[in-house]
Amino acid sequence: MGHKKGILIVSFGTSHLDTMDKTIAAIENEAAAAFPECRIYRAFTSRIIVKKLKETEGILIHDVEGALKQMRADGIETVMVQPTYIVNGLEYDKMVKELEEYTGWFQAVRIGKPLLSIPEDYKKSIHVVAAEARLGDDEVLILMGHGTNHHANSAYPTLEYTAHFLGYRNVLVGTVNEFPNKMDVMAKLGVSGYRKVKLMPFLLTAGRHAKKDMEFGEDSWKAELESEGYTVTVISKGLGEMEGIRKLFIAHLEELM
Repeated sequence: MGHKKGILIVSFGTSHLDTMDKTIAAIENEAAAAFPECRIYRAFTSRIIVKKLKETEGILIHDVEGALKQMRADGIETVMVQPTYIVNGLEYDKMVKELEEYTGWFQAVRIGKPLLSIPEDYKKSIHVVAAEARLGDDEVLILMGHGTNHHANSAYPTLEYTAHFLGYRNVLVGTVNEFPNKMDVMAKLGVSGYRKVKLMPFLLTAGRHAKKDMEFGEDSWKAELESEGYTVTVISKGLGEMEGIRKLFIAHLEELM
């Protein structure tokens, strides 16, 4: 055994424990199985979520700095960082910047790519969600992503374009607060002629946004679509619950090895 290797899985985080187990923990467990020679560590980058978990559940989760301190204390020399982010956006940039401050602590720090980084990632992701959605010929799949005011937001229209390119004509992609938004998606849906919709989060975890913005809020996507007369089925599964998506994150990690 050479010098010690550690894998740090960095997630934005969620305070919903049910979805955390099925998504973030599932990715960490698969990383542990794929790389038995490495110790696995967890970090959440949302301070609000870290604080909430501590106060309401008594669960202590490290931020990036805390996780790196732990790794250094454990004698880890090579750090492989795999984010569970969807796009190369603000969170990813922030994480890379933070990691740069601590590179001197280790012999090497390598950083893996978010889910949607190269065209192949988009194709694989679409195949996975389409298989999960099991669309009927008379149905449209609407994927609700987070959206970001960073240039990486172009990932969302690219995802829809990729779906159509692969022959999944009846897939629409929108975001919670950026372009394309709920209204943009509904405008496209209106001219599509379809009346049946499957609604799915394009988010790692089916946490707050999936529950509030997509499914249960009074101006949620579901409520809005139903008020326009569409028949809506919700698939409230985070991306991290899908084996094919977890495999993509593990493949990004493999590239670092």
